Amino acid sequence: MKQTKKTKEINKKTDLKKEYKIREAVSIVKQFATAKFDESVDIAVKLGVDPKHADQVVRGTVSLPHGTGKTVKVLVIAKPEKQDDAIQAGADFVGYEDYLQKIQEGWTDVDVIIAAPDVMSDLGKLGKILGPRGLMPNPKSGTVTPNVGQAVKEVKAGKIDFRVDKSGIVHTIVGKASFDENKLTENIITFLNTIIKLKPAAAKGTYIKSIAISSTMGPGILIDRNLTDIKAA
Repeated sequence: MKQTKKTKEINKKTDLKKEYKIREAVSIVKQFATAKFDESVDIAVKLGVDPKHADQVVRGTVSLPHGTGKTVKVLVIAKPEKQDDAIQAGADFVGYEDYLQKIQEGWTDVDVIIAAPDVMSDLGKLGKILGPRGLMPNPKSGTVTPNVGQAVKEVKAGKIDFRVDKSGIVHTIVGKASFDENKLTENIITFLNTIIKLKPAAAKGTYIKSIAISSTMGPGILIDRNLTDIKAA
C-alpha cells in the first residue's frame, strides 16, 4: 500500500510499536494533530476480560479534571417539579411527555439523556430507539437520579460514561488536541486510575493488555502498560 506524505513523516519521527510514558505519548499526539479543526483526543484500553460474563463487564463513570472540550447536548426527562432545576443547571432540552413523543417519532439529537426515577417506566418503553444509540439512562452511570440538576452539571463539566465493548476494549474521549500537555496528561491519568480501580475480581491474568491514544486524524500512540509514571506523569 502506498504511504501518504503524512504517514511517511509519522514513521520517520515516531516508532508506532514503542510504548511511551504518558506525557511523551501526549506530546506526540499533539505534534501530529494538524487538521484544520480542533481534533478530539481518544484513548482505547484493551482489557484482559471476557465481557460475555456479567462479572467481567467493566463499566463506570469518571469526571475528567479538565473536561472533554466537547459541547455536550443534554436532555432531561422529568416531571414539572424537577424541570426548573434542570434548566438552571444548563440542560439543553427539558420536558416530559413532549420529549417522549419526539423520541417515539425518531428524534435523538442529543448526547446524553438524564431521567428522574419516576419517569423511567415511560422512558423504558423507548428502549429499542435509545438502547442502540447508547442513550438509555442508567442508574449505574448516574443518568437516572432524583437530583437531575446536579447530574446535568457533572455531565457538562466533563463527566463521561464508559463501558467495555464485546472485544474487551474501553474507548472514550479524554480531551482536545488544543489542550496543553498537562491537562491531557491529568485527564488520562484520572481515566486510567478509574479503570484500574474497576478491575473485576473474576478477571484473571494480565488486566491491561494495551493502551493507545490518538487524535481524530492522527496515529495511535502506545502507552507503557506498566503505568510506572501514572502518579508522577
